[in-house]
Amino acid sequence: MASIRFNKVYLDSSYSVVSKLEAAGSIKNYDFIINDYYFGLKTFEGAEVKMQRVVVDYLLEKNKKIDLIVGGDLSNQLAITSFMAAKYDISYLGSYSACATFNSSIISLGALIDANKIKNGIAITSSHNKVAERQFRYPIEYGAPKAKRSTYTATGSCGTIVTKDKTNIKVESATIGKVVEMGIKDSMNMGAVMAPAAALTLSEHLLDLKRDLSYYDLVLTGDLGIYGSKILKELLATEYSIKLKNHIDAGSIIYKKEQGLYAGGSGPVCLPLVLFNKVFKEKKYKKILVLATGSLHSQILVNQHKVIPAICHAISLEVS
Repeated sequence: MASIRFNKVYLDSSYSVVSKLEAAGSIKNYDFIINDYYFGLKTFEGAEVKMQRVVVDYLLEKNKKIDLIVGGDLSNQLAITSFMAAKYDISYLGSYSACATFNSSIISLGALIDANKIKNGIAITSSHNKVAERQFRYPIEYGAPKAKRSTYTATGSCGTIVTKDKTNIKVESATIGKVVEMGIKDSMNMGAVMAPAAALTLSEHLLDLKRDLSYYDLVLTGDLGIYGSKILKELLATEYSIKLKNHIDAGSIIYKKEQGLYAGGSGPVCLPLVLFNKVFKEKKYKKILVLATGSLHSQILVNQHKVIPAICHAISLEVS
């Protein structure tokens, strides 16, 4: 597995946009809350583009010397992020790792910054419940019931500046994951699909960098949800002899239990929302391993009853 140590890669300003549903959940301190899923526009897709542009506009106010935007979303052909980028005279690189997209974007920018090819970039992602639901599952007007094992796609956008200029958050290293498939065909059970990829990346990250899990104050996983998190812990214990402690799963905590949103939240925005609006703001974790997981399926392959592959990318953060 490809693990990389970075020398001078840091995270600077960030910005988060969410809908009222996320704002009513367990995580507070969001920067911008939209009133409804349309965000004043005629389509859900337009609303998601607008959310991304709100994030980028804010980050450009903080640093006008941005060399590259790297990011992605869940829509076909990264349409949302590409439409967003069309507004700006800035180089753009689309990135798709499903719900692991935020980490893959940071890794791409980190590699370019560490190689002295660029100085500053923006990593951005988003998801919109209504956009993702009708693409991957059912027409939203259909009102199909969900299984308890399914997750709820979060609505929001989150971005950060990745830079060579020193800040209090260093991107110390990263591990690029391998695609894993365990024969699961159930797109409603993404926690089970993604947990094996998370276990493999965590194990190989520690092996590559010659570390014990105690090196980290916190292991933050993406949107495994409550069932995927249980599977991850069982896999680590039985297959890798790793006992997972100090663990938070973003999907499991982004909403309140009483909101009744199945196994928790999902979507590529889920993990960065928790990272920037909870983990960093609590100011009690110095070494954080962020494991972003993604289910790499399409509606066509699911309807063809193909197995679902998954990926997990890791970044190691040091907070001073």
